[in-house]
Amino acid sequence: MKFGGIPVGEAAGAILVHGARYGGETLKKGLRLDAAHVEGLRRAGVESVTVARLEEGDIHEDEAARMLADALAGPSIRVQRPFTGRANLLATESGIAAIDAAAIDAVNGTDEAVTVATLPPFEAVSAGRMVATVKIIPFAVQGDVLDRCLVAARVSGRVIGVAPFKLRRAALIMTRTAAVKDRVLDKTAGVVADRLAALGLALDGQVRIDHRTDILADRIAEETARHDLVLICGASAIADRRDVIPAAIERAGGSVDRLGMPVDPGNLLLLGHLGTTTIVGLPGCARSPKLNGFDWVLRRIAAGLRVTGRDIAAMGVGGLLKEIPLRPRPRAAPEDAGDRARRPPRIAAIVLAAGQSRRMGSRNKLLVEIGGRPMVRHTVDALIEAGIATVTAVTGHEAEAVEAALEGRDLTVVRNEDFAAGLGTSLRTGLAALPADIDAVIVALGDMPGVAADAIARLVAAYDPVEGRAIVVPTHDGKRGNPVLWDRRFFEAMAAVTGDTGARHLIGENEDLVAEVEMADDSVLVDIDTPEALAGARS
Repeated sequence: MKFGGIPVGEAAGAILVHGARYGGETLKKGLRLDAAHVEGLRRAGVESVTVARLEEGDIHEDEAARMLADALAGPSIRVQRPFTGRANLLATESGIAAIDAAAIDAVNGTDEAVTVATLPPFEAVSAGRMVATVKIIPFAVQGDVLDRCLVAARVSGRVIGVAPFKLRRAALIMTRTAAVKDRVLDKTAGVVADRLAALGLALDGQVRIDHRTDILADRIAEETARHDLVLICGASAIADRRDVIPAAIERAGGSVDRLGMPVDPGNLLLLGHLGTTTIVGLPGCARSPKLNGFDWVLRRIAAGLRVTGRDIAAMGVGGLLKEIPLRPRPRAAPEDAGDRARRPPRIAAIVLAAGQSRRMGSRNKLLVEIGGRPMVRHTVDALIEAGIATVTAVTGHEAEAVEAALEGRDLTVVRNEDFAAGLGTSLRTGLAALPADIDAVIVALGDMPGVAADAIARLVAAYDPVEGRAIVVPTHDGKRGNPVLWDRRFFEAMAAVTGDTGARHLIGENEDLVAEVEMADDSVLVDIDTPEALAGARS
């Protein structure tokens, strides 16, 4: 790949290294310059630009990222469409991260141009969470470098995957003495049940018995015959292999695989088995919902992985957990800032369908049929087909007729009684109707029937506020179009918009948060405002 500054007149076909502006238009880093871009820069007085040029054997960053991500992806992993040299690998179901660390190290050690970052092995993940990301550093990578990375990735064939949680029947045995109060056992049972539920496990039953070896041995034999997992919470901590709980396991015919673990809190965990049933003697910290060594063992069991004494012995590095206040809850949905990074983004859409169609004459353009469907229905259908679960249509002018045209579609309809005051009122009405947990919204126009589901899906794939892609705009030949995807941080400012101008000014004010997605055709630029435009759309 050639890299460096060249005269503007020679830049057509090259990749722009640094963003540039001219005549009110912004050219983003990574854009492949065409003749129109070059002419615009020249007219603006720009004499040279820094560019990258691919040479024979080079592979574009997006294609390289996709190829490597596909090679790394194992069970229960979906690869997102690459963007700016990055391809994310997402979990398709809840489970724990299955990572071949040696293979990842081999890929990362091949060349500095190629990087792979993953979650820690055995971390609990929910469906939709990012498990790994592939990032190509330059704009292109040499083919032989990528080939070596692919070889390293394919050595195991299952480098990055998810071991899904499996429904298992679990029993809880709690022993007690005269000093143990019932409310303590009630709290313990609740915490254990929540812990299991977060991993897809079912607490099938709980029993409370005296803290005696003979009584406990009989109960262990009974519960292991009916359950996949038996948890024992003792009235006192296990102090020795000859103590009540380990002695009862052996008396019942089982064995103790490990007593003690190099994780704090969690040092006094016991791991054993009887037949095919796993037995865990809980450390005292398991009475608390805070992260502890029991969580590390339990998540592997929940994913159907066999846990051995050697596995537990290997948990010491990183096993000091005392400063971690909360344990992860992969199936919970707390509404906090960190939650957005742990789950798929909740993206809604607003269809603006309240306008008066003044330039179309006496006809309401949204009701005109194109291809056998009212124009407004094309927009709604594309959003639904793209997988947008929450679609809200804002009606106003001839509201009843427009709503009738949308009948049968899975969407919410809200009326803007103040539609004559301009588009801003419809935008405000739509935003007010969104559920509180929405992360981003696609604002679509009801008069753009050419925008297909694939274009919408590409906007969603590009959205990543953590990486600074908080406003996603479709483009064609360098021109920006619609619909636009907005992160929720802009909702307040969008709701304050007045008149008919929309929220376009917010794009210019937040260029550093804008991601442009180039589309294959000009449908994102074409709205049907006039009879002439309608004739062209029908031809």
